[in-house]
Amino acid sequence: MRFYRVTRPACFFLVLSLAITPHLSAAQTAEQEAAEAAQRGFEFLVNKTYLPTEFDQETFDQVWQAWPPALKARAEKATPEERRRMAFLRYGLTTRPGDESGKPLQYVVDDAGNWAMNCFACHGGSVGGKPYPGRPNSNIGLQSLTADMRLTKLIIKKRLSPMDAGSILYPLGTNRGLTNSVMFGVTLMAYRNPDLTMRKVPREPELVHHDMDAPPWWNFKHRKMLYIDAFATKSARSLMPFLLVPENTTKHFERWENEYEDVYAYLSSIQPPKYPYAIDAARANHGRQVFNDHCAECHGTYGPNPEFPERVIDIADIGTDRTRLDALDEESRIAYADSWFTHFRQHNTVIHPTGYVAPPLHGIWASAPYLHNGAVPTLWHMLHPEERPKIWRRVRNEPLAVAEYDQERAGLAVTQLKKVPVFISKHERREIFDTSKLGKSAAGHDYPSALAEDEKQAVLEYLKTL
Repeated sequence: MRFYRVTRPACFFLVLSLAITPHLSAAQTAEQEAAEAAQRGFEFLVNKTYLPTEFDQETFDQVWQAWPPALKARAEKATPEERRRMAFLRYGLTTRPGDESGKPLQYVVDDAGNWAMNCFACHGGSVGGKPYPGRPNSNIGLQSLTADMRLTKLIIKKRLSPMDAGSILYPLGTNRGLTNSVMFGVTLMAYRNPDLTMRKVPREPELVHHDMDAPPWWNFKHRKMLYIDAFATKSARSLMPFLLVPENTTKHFERWENEYEDVYAYLSSIQPPKYPYAIDAARANHGRQVFNDHCAECHGTYGPNPEFPERVIDIADIGTDRTRLDALDEESRIAYADSWFTHFRQHNTVIHPTGYVAPPLHGIWASAPYLHNGAVPTLWHMLHPEERPKIWRRVRNEPLAVAEYDQERAGLAVTQLKKVPVFISKHERREIFDTSKLGKSAAGHDYPSALAEDEKQAVLEYLKTL
């Protein structure tokens, strides 16, 4: 065995180095570990495939062949890079912030060029063309993307995916930016036993198809219960039900739980984006007082030490569309409560919710449209219930342009329509929001009607600061 002699000068400098090297406190160590876990969580979401491949790179590069004639002719003359940009805009995809690869935030693209959806499809959106991971993707066009991919595969003779076939009968979302997410979960859970093994005979829940607007992830840290009716306790497992495709077994979920602990850390780390436009500071300060007097009881307080009451408002009081509340039936809620996702009832599940939770409002300026069903295009319309449009469409300079942001009203720039045009394509129809349809009412939350106009304007300005 060889021994090394440490000389006195070397020993001196070693002791000195140890003496002057700063030691991390327990709090600093915990903070560093949380940051590392959050980074791993983000990497899992964008780089690991948890869901089946939907299409490959060749199919995506050829999807323009399924577009309507005028758009197809424009794409045919464009460069491959321009076609890709057009496709991203048509379907509500964005690049990844700070990533030069050009890969979409909303899909995992593996080394072989296979595309599989990730959670950012609904939770990774943009404002003014700038992507914000965690922002509700108010531009996602899942139904249009799947329909176009299905046609493209038929044109270039590629095999259809289960999503391609299933979406013919199963609505993925009737409006841009919204998805039929609740019924996805109900349907997937109907095929599973509590331990997530496949049932021999699936349950047959009544499916009430309706669209939902995804919540912003930067408010995840302020919640103890998940979903608009606050029925599920927040945990790593409660983030995983949408992975219940037939290809994923109980062993997959058990193996992935640690990874979703990191995803949980990532969601907890997201900060709301700051309002990028001008703010009237004096008016916002007035709005803070009005908000604290009239709104904070339900929506909480903001600043260095925010407090969120997570208050559930009875449906008769809030008066918003109740389709979501009724669509998740008792049997489906019990099935979830009995399952692996709740550690077999170790976590609380609300079987009979009475209304909707008043959500935190951090970054509210960036999460238009509003209400759980995305029926209200701007904060101004939230504060003026009587002025909410019945039928509206976003303002774009051209069909494949970034939707404009309304700085004055804080939200989507929209045009009001008297009726839905008859002779338009299905894709164009999804651009138009009709509040008369099932699950799409813009009624309710009329509390701001009690405020004077100057108070409403002040609150609007204050909301931009959150």
